[in-house]
Amino acid sequence: MRVPPNLADPRAMGTPVDWVSLRPELDGIPGEGFNLAWSAIERHARGPRSAQTALRFVARDGKRRTLTYVELARAVRRCAGAFRRLGVRKGDTVFLLLPRCPELFTAAFGALECGALVAPLFSAFGPEPIRTRLELGRGKILVTAAALHARKVKPIAGSLRELAHVIVVEDERIPLPPGTLGFASLLARESEEFAIERTQPQDPALLHFTSGTTGKPKGAVHVHGAALMHWLSGKYALDLHPDDVFWCTADPGWVTGTSYGILAPLLIGVTSVVDEGEFDAERWYRILAEEGVTVWYTAPTAIRMLMKAGPAAARAHDLTRLRFVASVGEPLNPEAVWWGQEVLGLPIHDNYWQTETGGIVIANVPALDIKPGSMGQPLPGIEAFVVKRGRDGAVEHLEGPDVQGELALRAGWPSMFRAYLGEEERYEKCFAGELYLTGDLVRRDADGYFWFVGRADDVIKSAGHLIGPFEVESALLEHPAVAEAAVIGKPDPLAGELVKAFVSLKDSVLPSQELRAELLAFARKRLGPAVAPKELDFRPSLPRTRSGKLMRRLLRARELGLPEGDLSTLENSPPL
Repeated sequence: MRVPPNLADPRAMGTPVDWVSLRPELDGIPGEGFNLAWSAIERHARGPRSAQTALRFVARDGKRRTLTYVELARAVRRCAGAFRRLGVRKGDTVFLLLPRCPELFTAAFGALECGALVAPLFSAFGPEPIRTRLELGRGKILVTAAALHARKVKPIAGSLRELAHVIVVEDERIPLPPGTLGFASLLARESEEFAIERTQPQDPALLHFTSGTTGKPKGAVHVHGAALMHWLSGKYALDLHPDDVFWCTADPGWVTGTSYGILAPLLIGVTSVVDEGEFDAERWYRILAEEGVTVWYTAPTAIRMLMKAGPAAARAHDLTRLRFVASVGEPLNPEAVWWGQEVLGLPIHDNYWQTETGGIVIANVPALDIKPGSMGQPLPGIEAFVVKRGRDGAVEHLEGPDVQGELALRAGWPSMFRAYLGEEERYEKCFAGELYLTGDLVRRDADGYFWFVGRADDVIKSAGHLIGPFEVESALLEHPAVAEAAVIGKPDPLAGELVKAFVSLKDSVLPSQELRAELLAFARKRLGPAVAPKELDFRPSLPRTRSGKLMRRLLRARELGLPEGDLSTLENSPPL
């Protein structure tokens, strides 16, 4: 299904945007004020889209539930009323420990209508990561599911002095835990009318925790005005049109699951599919086909798992309505882009952002020719630079094609984080004048495309060469035996560091000394001896965050016997 792209002229990439002039697009609260919940829910519920399906939930057993914009708005107002009755005021923090369910959306927007900060948590977290975040964020309310309460919340609830109430989404199979409040029971007592808090664009709205390499996680604060970037990037980077059926597969406890699983599609006014089940290749293809998904936003980890399932699984389903596929979480290897073209009939469009940027800032938009392996170009309203930090803290701009350095963005886009909660000095170190320093090393080519090289602390310095791990990993992934690859720098007395690779093999392949030698030779042929790995170990799987990012620092820590740091977002960590 061909649709003219929202951003038809690629020359608009990176051009200035008057953000203030865009506010009327999101219809601020009548009279005065700007609130994410109003822009995403209320303006549609009170307008021509009131009867349109906002959310279509696919339960684990395949049953479907839908909420129109007006139905969602009524539930949100009841929830806001319940929160207000429990004492929630502007600036308080409401934590959500929920799976993908209707109550997640109701609670998130109910808190925003009260002027509270919304802090989503991974439902896979154990008690200690939950406790840490609730303490850092001074959580006043925690909304969770009955099945999660006994294992994850009950062991810590008594030690959280600022936590006033735990609200549990009722489950008829599980009695309501003592000392908690029932979510549906609370909402049933409230009116469908609520006087929404008249927040302003710079008022805090979202609190996202991102794991640190050592010590406690960082709490990145975002504001109501971030809605402008969610809306713009949803239109341009994901090419969402009002008639689209959109599916973002990200967990709501991860910033993508909030920014693009909850906020952006509702701000634009599309219908979102929400899968309450876990990953299964057959299930995912069935959802794409049966729900008529037109725009799909997923992660490289999921794409690799679909690749392992084989093309026959995809070709058993009618995916002709699908017109745009995008990926985020870590750089997308070129072979995945071409797999999309071959199996789905569509290339996969990579894009780039961070928890701190709050929204997509660099993307392969439909109007751009895709360069497989690239991040794309800066979106309108984003000025991106390649810089070098000096020892004195000064920043030097690096010009010219194929220059490599740290990615910097000119501050001022609406979804830029406004603080690390309680860590002002740490926040200030992220900036040099008007530039936000991302900590990611990139290369900018002659056409203005950006290419990810690696995190500044991941880049390997070997015999005078700066080696980006992504380049080496991509080369190893070209070998038919390799499912996943990660590389680190290992101290070496002669070269400073040598490149060491860790490889996870495809299911039908067994590790051996012969295969190790073959892979090292394969990489050396493609990369040259200066860049190719000198050592290689096999692993059953590689450590990743639940958002799909390789945890190279963890591989390095384990290899060298260093402290492992915060592991609370580790995908394959043991349950607590």
